[in-house]
Amino acid sequence: MRARGSGAGATRPEHLVAHARLVKSACPDAFLATTAMRGYLRACLPLQAILLLRALLPRAPRLLGNSFSLSLALQASATIPAPGAPFTLGASLHARALKSGFAAADLFVRTALVEAYAKAGRAELARAAFDEAPLRDVFLCNVMLAAYVARGEVAEARKVFDGMRERDLVSWNTMIHGYAVRGDVAMAREIFNGTEDRDAFSWSSMMSAYAKGRRSKEALELWREMCAAGVVPDCITMVSVLSACGDMGTLAVGAEVHQFVESNGVEVDVKLGTALIDMYAKCGDIENSLRVFHFMPAKDVLTWSSMVIGLANHGLGHEALSLFSRMTSEGLKPNEITFIGVLIACTHLGLVSEGKKYFSSMSEVHGVAPRVEHYGCMVDLLGRSGHIEEARQLIRDMPFEPDAVIWRALLGACRIYKNVEVAEEAMAKLRVLDPHADGHYVLLSNIYAQASSWEGVAEMRKTIRRESIQRIPGRSSIEWQNTIHEFVSGDRSHPRSEEIYKMLEEMMNQLRKAGYRPMTCLVLQDIDEQSKERALAEHSEKLAIAFGLLTTPARSTLRITKNLRACEDCHSVIKLISLVYDRKLIVRDRNRFHHFSEGQCSCKDYW
Repeated sequence: MRARGSGAGATRPEHLVAHARLVKSACPDAFLATTAMRGYLRACLPLQAILLLRALLPRAPRLLGNSFSLSLALQASATIPAPGAPFTLGASLHARALKSGFAAADLFVRTALVEAYAKAGRAELARAAFDEAPLRDVFLCNVMLAAYVARGEVAEARKVFDGMRERDLVSWNTMIHGYAVRGDVAMAREIFNGTEDRDAFSWSSMMSAYAKGRRSKEALELWREMCAAGVVPDCITMVSVLSACGDMGTLAVGAEVHQFVESNGVEVDVKLGTALIDMYAKCGDIENSLRVFHFMPAKDVLTWSSMVIGLANHGLGHEALSLFSRMTSEGLKPNEITFIGVLIACTHLGLVSEGKKYFSSMSEVHGVAPRVEHYGCMVDLLGRSGHIEEARQLIRDMPFEPDAVIWRALLGACRIYKNVEVAEEAMAKLRVLDPHADGHYVLLSNIYAQASSWEGVAEMRKTIRRESIQRIPGRSSIEWQNTIHEFVSGDRSHPRSEEIYKMLEEMMNQLRKAGYRPMTCLVLQDIDEQSKERALAEHSEKLAIAFGLLTTPARSTLRITKNLRACEDCHSVIKLISLVYDRKLIVRDRNRFHHFSEGQCSCKDYW
C-alpha cells in the first residue's frame, strides 16, 4: 500500500509501520500506539484505530493513561460510521477520562469528548461536557458551535459565539453558514460584515444565503466584490452564482463563470455541470445548455431532469420527450422533477393523450406518486387543449385539496376558450385561496370582456378598487455591458430615458406601417382610446426592446426577461419586430421561453 501522493518507491504510511511494530512488541509503548492511531485517523480509518487500541489494552492497560492517546481514542469514536457507536464508545471513554482525571483539566480530552457526543447526536451531553470545562479555548468553542449549527439550533450557537473570548475564522464561518442554512440572510450578512479575514468559505456561505433566498441581485453584487478582493471561488460559490444568474437571466456573468472554470481547469462535477445546464437554459441559451450536457462525463437524475425541463420550457417538447426516453433506456430512474419537465413538454405541444400516459406511468411504472405540481401540469394541459370539463373533473378527483396554482391554470384555460361559467367557479376558489393576487381579477375581467359581459368587467373593476387589490407591475429586464437594465410600464427613470422613448416612438411607427393594430381591449382602465394605445406602447418589454435596439449591433439577438405572462399585444408586436428589424428575440416570461424570428414565435401562438 502506498502513501497518498507518493511515488512507487515511497515508504509505507506511518500507521502501518507503527502497527507492525506494536503487534510484534511484548510491551507496546504509548508513543507507537498514538502514532498508529493518529495515522489511521488521518487516513479516515477510525475503526482500525479503535480495534488496534482494543487489541493492545490487555497487554498495556496504561495506554489510555495519557491525555493524548485518550483524546485520539475519543476522536476515533466520534467518526466511526456505525449507528450508536460514537455514543457507546464515547461514554466508555468518558468514564475512563473521569477515572484518570483528564476529563476535568485537559483541553484536548475535553474537546474530543464534546465532539464525540455531538457527532453521536447527543447535544445535551456535549453541552454538559462543554459547560463542565474550567477553561475553554477557541477550538473547544468551535466544536460546540458546529454541533449546534449541525442540529439547526443557531440561536444556541449564537449564545456560545457571543460568549467566546476569542474567535478565529472557523468561528465566524460556522455562524455565517448556520444563518445561511436557516435562511436568515440579514443575520448571515451581519456576521459576514463583522468578519475581518474572509476565505472562500465565508464568501460562498454568504452567496449561498442570497441565492437560496432568491435575492439574486445581492448575490451577484457579492460575486463582483469577491472577484475584486482577489478570492479564488470554490465549486460551491460558483454553483450559487450560476443559480443567481439563472434567476436574473444574466447570461454574460454566467458565461464568465463558465470561462473561469475552463481557463483554470476546474473539474466539472455533476453538481457544477448541472448548475451550468440550468443557468444556460434559464438565460435563454439552450444551445450551450445542451453542449454542457453532452460533454459531461457523469450525470445524475437531476442533470437529466434539468435538461428535460430546459428543453420543454424553450418549446422543444419533442426533444425533451426524446431525452426522457433515452434517460430511462439508460437505466436512470426518473423522479418528481423529471416528470414536471415531461408534462410541461406535453403542455406546450398540446399532446393530451401522451400527457395522460406519462401521468399514469408515474405511479404505475416508475413508482413516483404525483404531487400537486403534476396535477397542475395536467389541468394546464387539458385546459389549454380545450378539455375544460375534463380538467374540472380531474380537480374534483384529486387526492388532496387543489391549491391556487391549479385553479389559476383552469382560469387561464377559460380565457382561451371564453368559458365564463367555469371561470367564475375557479375565481370563487381563488378569492379564498389567494384573495390579493391581482392577476386573477384581470384574467376574469378579460374573460368577461371577450364575452361582451360589460357588467362583469365593471364588477371586477369595482372589486379591485373596493378590496384595494394592488397590481403587480410588469417588469422586464435586458442585460447590456454586464449590467441588468430593468424597466416597468411607463418607466422614465432610466438615465437614457429620452433616447429610449424616441426609439420606442420610431419602433411603433415602423410596426404600424407593417400592419400593427393595438389591442386596446386588453387595457381595463376607464380611459380614452388614445391613452389606451399609449399604455400598451409603454409596456415594460417594449421599453426593454427599444433599449436593446438602441444599444446593440444590428441583427444581434435580444434577450428579455419578464416577471409576468406576456400579453397578446406584446406578443404580436415582438413577432413584427423580429421581421421588421431582422432580429432574433428570446423572451422569458412567467410561463416559458418565446423564440421570435422572421415574424414567427416558437410557441406558435399557443402559450
